[in-house]
Amino acid sequence: MENSTQESHLRSENTVTYESPYPLYAMAISSTASRANQYQRIALGSFIEDYNNRIDIVSFDPETLSIKLHQNLSVEHPYPPTKLMFSPSSLHKSNDLLASSGDYLRLWEVRDSASVEPVLVLNNSKTSEFCAPLTSFDWNDIEPKRIGTCSIDTTCTIWDIEKGVVETQLIAHDKEVHDIAWGEARVFASVSADGSVRIFDLRDKEHSTIIYESPRPDTPLLRLAWNKQDLRYMATILMDSNKVVILDIRSPTVPVAELERHMASVNAIAWAPQSCRHICSAGDDSQALIWELPTVAGPNGIDPMSMCSATSEINQLRWSAALPDWIAIAFSNKMQLLKV
Repeated sequence: MENSTQESHLRSENTVTYESPYPLYAMAISSTASRANQYQRIALGSFIEDYNNRIDIVSFDPETLSIKLHQNLSVEHPYPPTKLMFSPSSLHKSNDLLASSGDYLRLWEVRDSASVEPVLVLNNSKTSEFCAPLTSFDWNDIEPKRIGTCSIDTTCTIWDIEKGVVETQLIAHDKEVHDIAWGEARVFASVSADGSVRIFDLRDKEHSTIIYESPRPDTPLLRLAWNKQDLRYMATILMDSNKVVILDIRSPTVPVAELERHMASVNAIAWAPQSCRHICSAGDDSQALIWELPTVAGPNGIDPMSMCSATSEINQLRWSAALPDWIAIAFSNKMQLLKV
């Protein structure tokens, strides 16, 4: 571990920090560079405990290592966005689309450096007075007309965004659903406050497969990341736990690895976009740890291959295929890009 600390110290110059006027939580990196230049767009969602929140879109220039805010690419958002995602490159749109979740699923069009315009507000509530807040969503890479959302009302909803209609809605769990991730065109997984990871296939909506359950009954699972480079593997985190649980869907119920080097609760996880064996985790210990998963875990567990320290608890983490050499973390009112 001495090498890891030394390495992070040597690399401290390879960080770029953006300071926001408000606390940050949701974060997304565009899947394509801006057409007007080669800057990479990053969307940042405020976390203000109030109705009035914001989404700001900044641009990152990997050449000059600078981050610039565009005042006209800033929009008001009702409540803090629970997640932000730019459209997959497979959507083939001339302008970026940005999706946000909160009270509803919202789609926005980013028109170069000119403006951000609302496109769709998708609400599946049967009554206009009440909507169950959305905890998260995932955009389907293979069939990008599909977005899956999850909610505190125990459901997952699959939207057809081209038609603006619900394709299907499933009661997915016994309690609130905290996260959702696509694996294939018609296969997704979700995690819940009921402590389970479940896989669903849209071709057989009556059944789901339980891949994992919390060792302590009813310990909520908070996040789910499906390894896009090797769909046999997924990762999840438990509430108030310093562990990252690595699962192999071929051998359900028993984790293939548990990463336990965080000193406090883990808040976010992201698989490397171009490697099937690397994953990053970040948490309340202000650490972002990068792990290389061995073929066989040793008796003493797995140590991270590198670590980076923030100045406060890290709430969010993104590792994007569009910027594979950079990991984005959010803590307090800062977004920081770490060169890996």
